[in-house]
Amino acid sequence: MQHSYASPFAHDVLSPLAGRTVLQIIPSLDAGGAERTTVDTAGALAAAGARALVACEGGRLVAELQARGGVWVPFPARSKNPVAMALNVRKLAHLIHIERPAIVHARSRAPAWVALAACRLTKTPFITTYHGAYSGRSPLKLRYNSVMARGDIVVANSHYTRDLIVKNFPWARDRLRVVVNGADLRRFTVEAVDPARVERLRASWGIAPEERIVLLAARLTAWKGHRVLIEAASKLVRAGLVGTVFVLAGDEQGKTGYVKELDALIRKAGLEHTVRRVGHCDDMPAALMAASVVTVPSTEPETFGRVAVEAQSIGVPVIVSDLGAVGETVVAPPDAPPEHRTGWRVPAGDADALADAISAALKLGASARGAMAARGRSHVEAHFSVDRMAHDMLDTYAALLETHAAPVSF
Repeated sequence: MQHSYASPFAHDVLSPLAGRTVLQIIPSLDAGGAERTTVDTAGALAAAGARALVACEGGRLVAELQARGGVWVPFPARSKNPVAMALNVRKLAHLIHIERPAIVHARSRAPAWVALAACRLTKTPFITTYHGAYSGRSPLKLRYNSVMARGDIVVANSHYTRDLIVKNFPWARDRLRVVVNGADLRRFTVEAVDPARVERLRASWGIAPEERIVLLAARLTAWKGHRVLIEAASKLVRAGLVGTVFVLAGDEQGKTGYVKELDALIRKAGLEHTVRRVGHCDDMPAALMAASVVTVPSTEPETFGRVAVEAQSIGVPVIVSDLGAVGETVVAPPDAPPEHRTGWRVPAGDADALADAISAALKLGASARGAMAARGRSHVEAHFSVDRMAHDMLDTYAALLETHAAPVSF
């Protein structure tokens, strides 16, 4: 599937970046918020006249990266083995020597440790983006996590993340910048989605034309809240809900034990025909268009809420856990009157509250649903566009170059 990626930077004169090279490093380019932001940033860099390199092991998004002007550099960035990481330092330093990036930008902890050492060896400016909440409070775990606060500039992907960094690593406060992630408003809009794409996707999921979909689109890991949604589905079905299918769309990522647990929960509740696992989805705009309700029932804090933002951008009612940064993305009581809501925020892990919100969303009339869709779209346009994210990220790169004006030495 081809997309047009017109960029607001294509005609900008950004002298600090034009003709320069920026190397991003991340374990892989499979599905995920950090991976999507890496590709979006590479596309903005290419449109601004820079060389956008991404060092990683590959993944589903490599083709899109290349289509948007980025360059994939195969690199074993996923490894957490200390010996392999030590060898990777020399490999990355050699890559830096060959490609001469003006900036190296790390987006995950293991490759960030490699990049930090390689950048010190080569005296290359170093940026990190703090994409995760990174569990663990032991001194050893905090030490491992601390690499994400060791960049010359440390980027937080939400205000929640900024506060988390300041709490855990107060010494990084003066180097912090908030660059909020965003949705591609050109892709995630009703006008951009051919109805045939939605029909094909529904058919591939085995959804009848008259059935409504409640969607949870997230990789299959325990804290994404699949158990909570299954419990909420069970409550709603017992209360008489019919004609609705709960779709779990996301990678298994090798977590066979968790997958078996979910399947057992579905069978025990008698929901084999009501809750469906459909695997990874390559066409998220069509998936969101197919949904009557989108849920983000995370049970641990998220540092951003990309699916919630994309759902609002395309005009679908969204229900999120009031936890971490996801709550920042949805307008809802008590922070706004009910008539201003763009979705629902419910307590994390509360299946009753989630079921009530799903019921309320499914009962919306056409006018109320249309008004909420318009509010959600406006909210995303004002605060969470990918163009705004890209502008802020390129501005961050330019600021770092200004403070490292001397040529990179090797």
